[in-house]
Amino acid sequence: MSKSNAPSAKVLGTLRNIGIIAHIDAGKTTLTERILYYSGKIHRIGEVHEGTATMDYMPEEQERGITIMSAVTSCRWDPCMINIIDTPGHVDFTIEVERSLRVLDGAVGVFCGVSGVEPQSETVWRQSEVYAVPKLAFVNKMDRLGANFEAVLTSMEEKLGANPLAIQYPDGEGQDFAGVFDLVTMQRLEFDQKTKGVDYTARDLTDEESDRLSSWREKLIEVAGDEDEEILDLYLSGEAVPVAKIRAALRKATLARKVVPVLVGSALKNIGVQPVLDAVCDFLPSPLDVPVAAGVNPVDKTRQSFAVSHKEPLSALVFKVTLDSGRKLAMMRIYSGKISAGDIVFNVTQDTPERVARLFRLHAGRKEKIDCAFAGDMVAAAGMKFARTGDTLATQDAPILLEQIADYKPVISLAIEPRNAAEGEKLDEVLDKYLMEDPTLALRRDEDTAQIILSGMGELHLEVIQERLKREYKLEPRVGKPQVVYQETVTKQGRGSGEFHRELGEVTHFGAVDLIVEPLDRDQGRDIVFEVPLEEWPAAWIEAVEDGISDGLQSGVVRGYPVQDVRIRVSGLRRQEGESSPVGYRMAAAMALKDALGQADPKLMEPLMWVEISVPEDFVGEVVGLLGSKGAKIENMIDRQGQKVVQGLAPLGKLFGFSTDLRSSTQGRAGFVMKFSRFDVLE
Repeated sequence: MSKSNAPSAKVLGTLRNIGIIAHIDAGKTTLTERILYYSGKIHRIGEVHEGTATMDYMPEEQERGITIMSAVTSCRWDPCMINIIDTPGHVDFTIEVERSLRVLDGAVGVFCGVSGVEPQSETVWRQSEVYAVPKLAFVNKMDRLGANFEAVLTSMEEKLGANPLAIQYPDGEGQDFAGVFDLVTMQRLEFDQKTKGVDYTARDLTDEESDRLSSWREKLIEVAGDEDEEILDLYLSGEAVPVAKIRAALRKATLARKVVPVLVGSALKNIGVQPVLDAVCDFLPSPLDVPVAAGVNPVDKTRQSFAVSHKEPLSALVFKVTLDSGRKLAMMRIYSGKISAGDIVFNVTQDTPERVARLFRLHAGRKEKIDCAFAGDMVAAAGMKFARTGDTLATQDAPILLEQIADYKPVISLAIEPRNAAEGEKLDEVLDKYLMEDPTLALRRDEDTAQIILSGMGELHLEVIQERLKREYKLEPRVGKPQVVYQETVTKQGRGSGEFHRELGEVTHFGAVDLIVEPLDRDQGRDIVFEVPLEEWPAAWIEAVEDGISDGLQSGVVRGYPVQDVRIRVSGLRRQEGESSPVGYRMAAAMALKDALGQADPKLMEPLMWVEISVPEDFVGEVVGLLGSKGAKIENMIDRQGQKVVQGLAPLGKLFGFSTDLRSSTQGRAGFVMKFSRFDVLE
């Protein structure tokens, strides 16, 4: 892309940045494959079950049949250019969805026609609501036994709090599923299986079909009429309502997130995919339709934002960092301005200049080199040494710091030992690369055993890392059993004092600190407050006290885990003329903190997991008993499609091997999903 073809407002209006989001196995990747095939981006349909899906390009994804890494691609569907992120559905890779939603303008939620809204569907949907992302829904797998379109709409209302609006209706369900009724045009769409659904025709409805769909059509007209009164007037007077007018009204309602247009089909059977692309163009926003990305000026801390235009100063967010043949690739969303290959940009988060050596447009595992990228686009840059997930890129003379991507705390860890010294050096280097790619991984060294402790979001997450070590770098270190990651907190107020007075390197250092520790509500993090007059104390000493407290909070007094959900109030400082120093105050603060934590009734917090089990009614007793033996607290029991669904909270430490126990006690007839809820003290 060169300067001469910088996008005009009209071109920007036809750009769509969308994500495909859903629960695992709802058919996201299968849908994306068809989108790429019908748009001419690929010339052969890959299948997830065959390990040939374009977007699942990692060997681990092809073997397991799941999406692990978000994959970015683009395609053209006249009149739009569509950037697509295919996100994972497994709970262990929630961060991949989170950082994708942060940079998307719209999303397509995919739901299984049989299972409806499942736990991870809820998670990603609620994440998208945090970022106010307008959405469409595609009810997939309507050819499966037990598919029920209306039940899916009901579950969207009840579980997601969504307002689904059917703009299509299935012609039959399960083995009787034969086609799609379009409620906007009042036509029946028929997809030719001989051409893998490439050719499809639309015919007018029969009188019998029109009567059958009249209530659904009325609801659609009612919603459109709320946005444009003329539509309702035309409909009530018996006149034909122009299709373009209905689409414009539905677009307005979708962008305002008043409704979620719902389409229907079977991606695997090549039915209903092209209308999804049409709906993306018709109803989802362009970069011009969403609020501008706001941030702060890092110099004077004022709020600021730039319009979506290549003529404005640069603002871009790095939403993912990955390694390609050992070289770092930073994937970014450009909100304003432009970037050219060879440019020097300013990494505002890291406070350092970066050189953009090369720019690429991505297609899953492949790259297409480009010269320049503009506001509204999503591209990858090579050559940036310091970029991390969540960093803001701007220009040095017009800096802006965009809101960072949410942080996730690891909940499970395992010990790793290299087999020899040579493997140890290589292992350190490789794990550093994985940490750069994945912000949900954490690494520390156990001082007593010198083992590497690797922490992640779940057993599958850490399994995939082990497989990648073996496949990509031929590394097979010894690995311990997965262990729960704990945190510590306090349950009451505690006071502590610390005094450091020692000669170090022929220089005497002094510092004395008094402080108070008190509990905060869950997920409130840490808060350090100074109750001493700051103007009376050198800034270096105050900073040293803060550093000493921050360091001390990394290792609590119960079992040495990080301390969370506490407020530290520094209530007093004492000085000694000629001997007070930053070193003294740093050490004294750490001593005072340890003293106060010990007085504040410290407790271990462990990860609690939200567990949802679908099971036939005959086995409910076994499931309740099993959950009780795992220390779970049952929160809810509901009926869903002829099955009982048991929901509850359970400590992660007691859930290792739970899926095996569940299969044994229910003769393999139970479905099991869990996701991280929070860290908390067990009663």
